[in-house]
Amino acid sequence: MISLKNINLSFADRTIFRKLDWTIPEGSRIGIVGDNGSGKTTLFRVILGFVEADDGLIEISKGSGHSIGYLPQDLAELEPISVMAYLRKRQGLDKIEITLDSCKQQFFTDQSFTKVYEEALLQFQIHDGYAFESRARQVLKGLGFAETDAERSCAEFSGGWKMRILLSSILLSNPNIMMLDEPTNHLDTESMEWLEFFLKGYTGTLLAISHDRMFLDKLVSQIVEVEQQHLIFYRGNYSHYLSEKARRMDAQTRRLAQRKKSIQKTSKFIERFRYKATKARQVQSRIKMLERTENLEISSSEKSVAIKFPDAPKSGREVLSAKHLSHCYGSEFVFRNLNFVISRGEKIALVGVNGAGKSTLTRLLSKDELPAEGEIHHGLDVKLGFFSQESARNLNYSRTVWEEIFECSGSLDDQERRNLLGAFLFSGDEIMKTIAVLSGGEKSRLALLKLLLNASNLLILDEPTNHLDLQTKRIFQNALLRYRGTVIIVSHDRDFLDRLVNRVIELRDGKLMDYPGNYSYFIEKRHELSLTESSLTDAVNNRPVKTESQSRMVKENKRIDAEERNRLYRLRSSLKKDLAEVESSIMEMERKKKENENILCQPDIYRDPTTVRRLQKELKDIDVLLKLKYIHWDDLTRHLETL
Repeated sequence: MISLKNINLSFADRTIFRKLDWTIPEGSRIGIVGDNGSGKTTLFRVILGFVEADDGLIEISKGSGHSIGYLPQDLAELEPISVMAYLRKRQGLDKIEITLDSCKQQFFTDQSFTKVYEEALLQFQIHDGYAFESRARQVLKGLGFAETDAERSCAEFSGGWKMRILLSSILLSNPNIMMLDEPTNHLDTESMEWLEFFLKGYTGTLLAISHDRMFLDKLVSQIVEVEQQHLIFYRGNYSHYLSEKARRMDAQTRRLAQRKKSIQKTSKFIERFRYKATKARQVQSRIKMLERTENLEISSSEKSVAIKFPDAPKSGREVLSAKHLSHCYGSEFVFRNLNFVISRGEKIALVGVNGAGKSTLTRLLSKDELPAEGEIHHGLDVKLGFFSQESARNLNYSRTVWEEIFECSGSLDDQERRNLLGAFLFSGDEIMKTIAVLSGGEKSRLALLKLLLNASNLLILDEPTNHLDLQTKRIFQNALLRYRGTVIIVSHDRDFLDRLVNRVIELRDGKLMDYPGNYSYFIEKRHELSLTESSLTDAVNNRPVKTESQSRMVKENKRIDAEERNRLYRLRSSLKKDLAEVESSIMEMERKKKENENILCQPDIYRDPTTVRRLQKELKDIDVLLKLKYIHWDDLTRHLETL
């Protein structure tokens, strides 16, 4: 259990938390939400002790306090060792194995290592050491890693993949408490779905900060909103939170209206009879009543601003076409021979695993980069707006935020400009900052806002929601729903895509697959296709493979099967070698035990008490060691049978 009592925290002149009280029972599944900058990550860091509160008390029960898995939102720097070595080290298996090896070497020279060996072997079994590599490879595969990635150095991976490695280590450790700060930020949709499936089986306490509505809907049973220095609690998942928050807001609005009506009525009575002697007592009573009346305000940070795209000329019916499109970096092709047409008014999601080529394709479609092969044609009167997650090329770094927006929002007044900037998390003095000093996320948000203020009839958006909080994301989504032009969007936010798009294009293995429907339809059809592919694989020995795609699929499955067989063979060989060593050691100790027992059975031996005591001590030590060896032998045998 985690308990926060009367927590206060300020940074300089800004109050972050005021008198927070929160008790988190064991086994809770809680989603933490709130505007960017409201203090969600800081709340995690206070619980973990990374940030010291000004006042208050934080208690974590002893049963779980030593077992917390924390995934930070910031980039993780990992040691330059192999992924598998890193995962073993994070679990403490490397130290346990060193201890076991050391004890094995010392068995016959120093009996004091017996207890150390027994404890180390117990810890190895608790950590499921023999099956660890197999479990680790399953987790890595679920999070999108290739089979060979386990042997690559952590230093070779990009920041997003390093976060996946860190997440893998947390999942494998199975901590009592799991604290995940934006765990889906660096995952593609397939990896997200696998993570959700994994976490559904997790029995510990789960705390997750997330802007992914679908993730929260599937996994949490309580929402805690960080708002205006306080915590607001809602039972249920994120969808229930939205409806319950709306209900509370309606009730609060009605109470406010009733309070205002009562105040107006009281004020009129006071003004009417203020100078009438016969009503003096009643007037004074109502004046005191007004003084005691608390100001009732709607405590919500909900943004009411709406974004409306400026009108642009209607484009031709065929907005964009790609013919025999291929692209490569060096000799490595990202995709080959893509052919498709995009029509006016379509809203298309471009999906695929990380590395499939989604961002590359958006750059080609926007003509920001030239293809290696093939051609791209923009239709009649197409006015393009392109948002790239990789650069802020539409920004003038020498200007302030206000100057940059002022230039492209000529028809708006100052208040409307401030409202739009506020919706994208720029408020107060922040709008006078020079763009050059903004963070990467702030630059991305500003570039997106500027893009939305320019007239266009084709939007190509590469991960536009990465730096938006849930409320701003809804504002942006509603604007896109009202947008009359054509949209091509790359996003990992499944709920965002589900409401918005009417067509899904998937890049898979360098090829294009087209699904005429929303994201849920795509998931359903992809699942059906996966089942079909499995059926084809099962039947491959009974009928010839007729198509090129089926042939590639069968070859890939055979390759994967062969790699798995080789891996299991290596693991079995290693276990058999260990088993042979243990059996040899047992035989030697049993031989020595029998030899000592035979000597002690000779009557003459008792004439030499010193020798008797030595032999009896050796027998006692051998019995202890044999007990440990039998445990080790049984454990090895059990794991061999499992494999």
